[in-house]
Amino acid sequence: MLFELRQYRCHEGQRDNWVRYMEEVIIPFQVSKGMVIAGSFTGEEEDDLYVWIRRFASEEERAAQYEAVYKSDTWLNEIAPKIPEMLDREQIEVTRLTPTAKSIIS
Repeated sequence: MLFELRQYRCHEGQRDNWVRYMEEVIIPFQVSKGMVIAGSFTGEEEDDLYVWIRRFASEEERAAQYEAVYKSDTWLNEIAPKIPEMLDREQIEVTRLTPTAKSIIS
């Protein structure tokens, strides 16, 4: 089991739009391709911060789901082109995590 903790910075005034896009478009699309979204969060003290967590059973599953999502026509032609207006893609941080024995989200 492995997780990705993904931290994004939204352009000024775009976080509400980004959260709506994530919840209405991106997350449902990725879930339809088999991804498990373990959590979606906004920063309480940072008005540009958006964080989400994805879970994968293995590295092989992660690679297959990345292929299914990020190489798809829907992602390339419909979803991805709208992202730069809301997110500062240069500030994306992805941290890979392995849960400990006491983790409740494993």
